[in-house]
Amino acid sequence: MHDHRRLGRGLNLFDTDPLIGAGLPYWLPDGAAVRHTLEEYIRSAERRAGYQHVYSPVLGKRELYEISGHWAHYSDDMFPPMDIGGEQVVLRPSLCPHHAVIYRSRSPSYRELPLRMAELGGMYRSELSGVLGGLTRVRAIQLNDAHIFCTLDQAAEEARAALEMIRRAYEALGITATRYRLSLPGPGGTYVAAPDKWQRSTALLTEVLDRSGLPYEAVRGEAAFYGPKIDVQVTDGAGRESTLSTVQVDFHQPERFDLRYVGADGAKHRPVMVHRSIIGSVERAVAHLIERHGGAFPAWLAPTQLVILPVSDTQSPHAEALAERCTDLGLRVETAGPERGSLGARIRESRLVPYQAVIGAEEAAGDLVALRLRDGRRLGPQPVGDVLTHIRTLIDAHSTELWDTATSS
Repeated sequence: MHDHRRLGRGLNLFDTDPLIGAGLPYWLPDGAAVRHTLEEYIRSAERRAGYQHVYSPVLGKRELYEISGHWAHYSDDMFPPMDIGGEQVVLRPSLCPHHAVIYRSRSPSYRELPLRMAELGGMYRSELSGVLGGLTRVRAIQLNDAHIFCTLDQAAEEARAALEMIRRAYEALGITATRYRLSLPGPGGTYVAAPDKWQRSTALLTEVLDRSGLPYEAVRGEAAFYGPKIDVQVTDGAGRESTLSTVQVDFHQPERFDLRYVGADGAKHRPVMVHRSIIGSVERAVAHLIERHGGAFPAWLAPTQLVILPVSDTQSPHAEALAERCTDLGLRVETAGPERGSLGARIRESRLVPYQAVIGAEEAAGDLVALRLRDGRRLGPQPVGDVLTHIRTLIDAHSTELWDTATSS
């Protein structure tokens, strides 16, 4: 079983310090490379899907969360208010109230809908010390969040498209959904008292799941306080299940913030708000990726994508020149020379790196490279340009394959 806390520290991805505080991990350079690459993948996927990116502050007046309903239904999980200049300000537990306010400032026409607004933004949860651990339960969260403001007729298609984005992301990340869950309200929870809205949103999400053909189960007691949601569940090495991605339909906050759009008839109408998170929190996503892959990330996500191994000091200048070519192509590269031990030792040390480029006398003389793949395959000497182009192509495609089988030996 891979434990992301042990692996994350052993691979120099992240760490914690009591002086910074419990539930507040910091990211080391290799972990930051993984996180940055993951965030850029998500932003790129969102841009292609027609999302517009925004930034919003991590603080908000208490009144903002009173309007949204978070203060009444969620304040136990929020940090206490701070008194600033006679106003109470809180660290946000969610991004959706900010996005509702941004939407409200625009007064859009129906022609602008669906309006897809996305942000990779910080939010904060006052988690109890006893439940904190590694990256899975933290107090400072970087959330991949988005809100789609649309007409009622558009809501089902937007929710379906969000599920498809999740499917494609999981494929690129090399992870698998354990199950899809329709999360409904249950007894004892603090939910918004609006039976008609719950009925409409539940029917809409049920329709989306039924039409998608995805197997799912309805579970009581797992809904958000303002509406039902589709939760995409994953399982770690210990068999513990958690939610990684969500799609939600919200009729509550558009009403609370009095959101409107101008219809074709010139009148004002209420939009539907679809909440959607492709990978949820970056912290939990990286934790799952560490455990799923044991640190052997897909090549496009790996902190070091290629390590160059000169056989002797004579080939070191060629190795440095190759490293420069790799960097110019946007590859994350490292050179491990003879000063770090025998070739065999360096190969073992680099076992999690997707590509190992060995340069001996033959390779240096002919501008060739002998490539070793992380899965144990070895490729004979090939022109450097061909190898780098092929690696770059696979990485740009976010492929989980290290090489085309037909070209390996």
